[in-house]
Amino acid sequence: MSEPPGVLSVAEAPPPTDTPSKTVRSGRVRPLRRPGRWIATAVVLVLVAQFVHGLATNPFYQWDRFRYWFLRPTILDGLVVTLEVAALSAVLGLLGGVVLALARLSGSPVLRAVSWTYTWLFRSIPLIVLLIFLYNFSALYQTLSLGVPFGPAFVSFDESKLATDLAIAVIGLSLNEAAYASEVVRGGILSVDQGQHEAAAALGLPKGYQFSRIVLPQALRSIVPNYVNQLIGLIKSTSLVFYVSLLDLFGSVQSMGATYPGDIVPLLLVATVWYLILTSAVSVLQYYVERYFARGATRTLPPTPLQRLRTGLGGLRERIRREAAV
Repeated sequence: MSEPPGVLSVAEAPPPTDTPSKTVRSGRVRPLRRPGRWIATAVVLVLVAQFVHGLATNPFYQWDRFRYWFLRPTILDGLVVTLEVAALSAVLGLLGGVVLALARLSGSPVLRAVSWTYTWLFRSIPLIVLLIFLYNFSALYQTLSLGVPFGPAFVSFDESKLATDLAIAVIGLSLNEAAYASEVVRGGILSVDQGQHEAAAALGLPKGYQFSRIVLPQALRSIVPNYVNQLIGLIKSTSLVFYVSLLDLFGSVQSMGATYPGDIVPLLLVATVWYLILTSAVSVLQYYVERYFARGATRTLPPTPLQRLRTGLGGLRERIRREAAV
């Protein structure tokens, strides 16, 4: 019986062979060459090397004077003031932001209007203008009083005695920070799915219980990382309190720079390095806070930098061991 045309019979079929083809014999897939990536990497490495070489060899930076000033008591005292102002402003700003956000989301049109106006006003005014205005506030109101509106005052305060340099700095930064924190908190609350609100209402839970046990824990996943990121801007904003006569880190550097004009560059480098240390510490905190609140949103948490380093070192040791065995 004849075979259909175009089909090899068993007798005519080529015998099987154990010799693989050229494609199979190669054994691996070659990665796509990307010359542009290598060229860009080489250019970046050259620029970084030139920058580091300039930092190390340029005598204008005066690294010996940098080491002298870095841990001087006057610099450390200014650093303590910076930390104090930043901590107080962060706490007060967050509390004010929570109140403003809840007022913005309330059913009262008066509270919504006041909250919106506050946020609009203090996000529009530059921080330096606000601080200088508060510094000269005693020229407008010499005394502050508590009592019946348009009536007798029960308690009066001398504004010039209450408004110390530290108080002015903390109040100004807190007022500014509350405006931004309110939007962070409001955005976090609005990020919770509406179905969560409906499910809580269907269970007949009280409003306060719905917010504290269902809405807020989910909103914190968005609020906390964003507000920790806001702290970085707050730490840098503390450098402006120098203009209200408070000697923080930047104020101490400016004061020493005026006394020792030849050391202005190393003093500015001292301030830069300390701000880098502070913001880097907050960035590390932000990473772990984001990782903590991502537990309910991802199946597997990404490894931390320390875990990745241990994994990389373990793989490198294993590779060296295999090569040594060969």
